[in-house]
Amino acid sequence: MSTPQIRCKIWFEIEGDALIGNGRERLLMAIDKHGSLSAAAKELGIAYRKVWAQVQQMERIAPFPLFHRRTGGNAGGATELTTQAKMLLNQFQQIEQQIRESVDTIFQAHVDNGFFALEGDDQ
Repeated sequence: MSTPQIRCKIWFEIEGDALIGNGRERLLMAIDKHGSLSAAAKELGIAYRKVWAQVQQMERIAPFPLFHRRTGGNAGGATELTTQAKMLLNQFQQIEQQIRESVDTIFQAHVDNGFFALEGDDQ
């Protein structure tokens, strides 16, 4: 029998609208890495239009500015995360890690107590 595992997903919401979850975490990390929405979209393999829509939705609900933008021109444009956005990303990652560790510990306790060792057929 394969070893059972547990999975969980978390996200932060504001009034029912998702601010950040795993996908947007990766998006913010890619924007931070490249300083560009188009480069982030390319790295993630998603359409620029989808990246733009997610950025707009995040900006609409966030209680603080998420991005500093410099428009194009000869030097090209840039998008950088604000200090608050970097803190949001960091806090999300820390909380997610703590939750995963807690869930793993709880699940392992159930496995150790024989939860998956139950035999017999329920027919």
